Amino acid sequence: MSNANVKKMIEERKKLLLELSTLDQLLHGSWLERYSTCSRKKCKCHRGELHGPRYYLVVNKNGRQKQKYIPVERKEAARAGVKQGERMLEIVEAITQINLQLIKEGAYDNETK
Repeated sequence: MSNANVKKMIEERKKLLLELSTLDQLLHGSWLERYSTCSRKKCKCHRGELHGPRYYLVVNKNGRQKQKYIPVERKEAARAGVKQGERMLEIVEAITQINLQLIKEGAYDNETK
């Protein structure tokens, strides 16, 4: 690999790391919208008009899934955070690929920061 290509990859990695630092509302988890039925027998939910949606962020903690309730008025902020979380994963994957290529080419050890 040419020295120019190594420098280009290192610059791309720097850009990705800089973008990562801007994801200040990041939420790492999955978005869930739930509908439910209640215990009142004559309620419309028993005729198909379910209650909801209710919003949750599903996070993994200590190997277990936890659902965190998100109030309706915080829905958009939480969804934006989930989008940032998805972008974070994309950035991590891209940086991984760059670093693997640098290692493969033997350029990783010679790099100056």
